[in-house]
Amino acid sequence: MKPHFKQIVTVIFSVFLLSCNAEENNSTPTTTPPVVTPPKTPEPPVASKVNYLALGDSYTIGQSVCATCRFPEQLKTSLNAMYSSTVSLKIIATTGWTTTNLISAIDSQNLEANYDLVTLLIGVNNQYQHKSFSVYEKEFPELVNKAIMLAKGDRKNVVVISIPDYAYTPFGQAIAGNQSSTISTEINQYNTFAENYCSNNQIAFVSITEITREGLNNPSLVASDGLHPSEAAYKMFVYKMMPKIKSALND
Repeated sequence: MKPHFKQIVTVIFSVFLLSCNAEENNSTPTTTPPVVTPPKTPEPPVASKVNYLALGDSYTIGQSVCATCRFPEQLKTSLNAMYSSTVSLKIIATTGWTTTNLISAIDSQNLEANYDLVTLLIGVNNQYQHKSFSVYEKEFPELVNKAIMLAKGDRKNVVVISIPDYAYTPFGQAIAGNQSSTISTEINQYNTFAENYCSNNQIAFVSITEITREGLNNPSLVASDGLHPSEAAYKMFVYKMMPKIKSALND
């Protein structure tokens, strides 16, 4: 190879190397950051034993459904599965009870004020038996205060549940017909009073009324008697209640 030609080749090769080095120096290596999965937040611990008191009427005792189908029993089962705790359940409820009957029943029993959770669902029979609304205005707050006392004096351990609307059942339609809207209007009056009272006194309130208003569109939500909620409806009650229940137990 002639010397002159060798110099040209050397210059070209040198330029090529410098160009490659410049590209390597200017390039910024890219790395994909690792995906960080946040740890799951465990359920806060609760006491090893939970005492639960359910106060009410036919909707609490579970008229026309099996003993384990009523909502307090379904709630108990859910809590047993959710927490490593033993849930002890006591029910004070009878079909047909008004607020007056429930007050008398509570007063007649020597109950200890050691409940970690108290639920209260009452008032439909005041409406059904055409009691003066003033009775509910007087006795509902009295029942809430009794529930607080039984819940170790802690209002955070009390959960009030709204009154179902039986106008949306075959029974309600049969007795009221075209006037079934009157039932709903009166149930709304009771529920509005209860919800406002609870809101003003920092008591948890859960509305399940809209679930029961699907009873005509979804017959599976009504028990075999054509009036009371079914096991499936009570399951929906528990699902709706659970955030407030968990809050009560975790506080």
